[in-house]
Amino acid sequence: MRALAGARLLAWSWLAVLLLPVVVQLAGASHVVYEEEKLAVEAAAVPPSIVHPLLRTGYHFQPPKNWINDPNAPFYYKGWYHFFYQYNPKGAVWGNIVWAHSVSRDLINWMALEPAIKPSIPSDKYGCWSGSATTMPDGTPVIMYTGIDRPNTNYQVQNVAYPRNKSDPLLREWVKPSYNPVIVPEGGINATQFRDPTTAWRATAGGDGHWRLLIGSVRTTTTTGATAPPRGVAYVYRSRDFRRWTRVRRPLHSAATGMWECPDFYPVSSDEDGRRRRVGLETSVPSGARVKHVLKNSLDLRRYDYYTVGTYDRDAERYVPDDPAGDDDGERRLRYDYGNFYASKTFYDPAKRRRILWGWANESDTAADDVAKGWAGIQAIPRTVWLDPSGKQLLQWPVEEVEALRGKAVTLKNRVIKPGQHVEVTGIQTAQADVEVSFEVSPSALAGAERLDPALADDAERLCGVKRADVKGGVGPFGLWVLASANLKERTAVFFRVFKAAAGSSNNKPVVLMCTDPTKSSLNPNLYRPTFAGFVDTDISNGKISLRSLIDRSVVESFGAGGKTCILSRVYPSLAIGNNARLYVFNNGKADVRVSRLTAWEMKKPLMNGA
Repeated sequence: MRALAGARLLAWSWLAVLLLPVVVQLAGASHVVYEEEKLAVEAAAVPPSIVHPLLRTGYHFQPPKNWINDPNAPFYYKGWYHFFYQYNPKGAVWGNIVWAHSVSRDLINWMALEPAIKPSIPSDKYGCWSGSATTMPDGTPVIMYTGIDRPNTNYQVQNVAYPRNKSDPLLREWVKPSYNPVIVPEGGINATQFRDPTTAWRATAGGDGHWRLLIGSVRTTTTTGATAPPRGVAYVYRSRDFRRWTRVRRPLHSAATGMWECPDFYPVSSDEDGRRRRVGLETSVPSGARVKHVLKNSLDLRRYDYYTVGTYDRDAERYVPDDPAGDDDGERRLRYDYGNFYASKTFYDPAKRRRILWGWANESDTAADDVAKGWAGIQAIPRTVWLDPSGKQLLQWPVEEVEALRGKAVTLKNRVIKPGQHVEVTGIQTAQADVEVSFEVSPSALAGAERLDPALADDAERLCGVKRADVKGGVGPFGLWVLASANLKERTAVFFRVFKAAAGSSNNKPVVLMCTDPTKSSLNPNLYRPTFAGFVDTDISNGKISLRSLIDRSVVESFGAGGKTCILSRVYPSLAIGNNARLYVFNNGKADVRVSRLTAWEMKKPLMNGA
């Protein structure tokens, strides 16, 4: 991934992060000093609440200080989970990027090691960007990553690195063979848009013995050389020895979306094991009657992660989405997360036979705020991902290990929330909590749902911006106010709202919107506070729907309807901090909402990289 891909284009507060490296490249060292001094001056004026230590997350992954972005090359080796990530060891803004390295026994408690990969050879002298890990048949992991080998040009090549000592379960040292780079951008590829190699796969039976992997890119010309709208491309490369690679003539897939960063490609299934746990699949498992493939890209233009579910034809070396409209159809495309979540990476966990998803969440404050705090960026809680039984989408759920952090709990049962009413959940500290709640609405009340505006029927985020938590509706909005102050001047809403299908729709099933509304999350006016939303593909004809929210001081990570729709939002309250944070259930609709069961747990702090 290129250095600044995670910055939201519409977020002015992140624009400083985008501009700083450009200034560095174009203006030289003297300008660097100027920008650093300017940020330091601005940091001195940051509101005290921003730098409050209780706004640093408690159980989400982050190092003790400084800037982080993309998750890189997670894998499991000799009893340890290994996790790498883009990291600036010198400050809280992007720059000086190395591959930081942490290890864990349980995906929750982490120990930081020395950086694994840093600029040291001609083919990565000017940058070590994102990549993936592949496990060889003998169990040895090999990392492939994007290197920048020329100054001020972002010329991108692909390198490999191997463990120096395979008997060390922590894999503290990595070596780069002298034959790097192993892949260079030839044959008309844009060398500045050629990055983020995926985990490789190989046919386990009946194949040609070649490894294959994808590299993300963009194409702006047709096969005849004429200029064309930019198409995101997943190029396929193959190799017998992981050293000499050849590009396959045609891309695995492409779509008219702009540059594809951080591609990911893997098989999925809805099968369960004997304990009714969802089974993940190793990358080399072939397509079949019960196996689909997922192709995911981090879209450079939109700064979101999109995916499709489809079929991989090994012989034709092509991927075909089940829903072709899912490639190009704007807001109707599937996303892992409809909030602040980018540059994600999955891996297969052989210890528990599951596929696990990591994703990066950037900040919602300014670059000067980050300098004052001394840190920027977190990783979402690792999620188990599997195929929904419908075959249409993925389901996601926090890894089961996070439940070991649950402490004191409170429960509400069979509590009716009347229209316009809110009820506080008391008895625990809720600034760092895990909340699971099941809602019920009388099926007859669904007749009173609002009619969906056709102009907003395909744009959940715009719909949420219009129909916010405080805008009264028919069935909903109902849900949680989290990180709320006692006087409710600050509150972040996570809620559902039910609509009748838009007039003229071919499907009359009620439409369920899930939304996170942080517009009243803080009294600080300098924060980026967009509404985030996604539609939930669920049958609510029985009136039931569930919600889980992981609340962690300055992040709210929510899972609707058992993981069908997920939303992560960064918030920085100025009042609702620590013991001053409160939790409420609310209902701003016209119909009664029953909380059939709500359980909220205080969450303990794990070991987190020495912080």
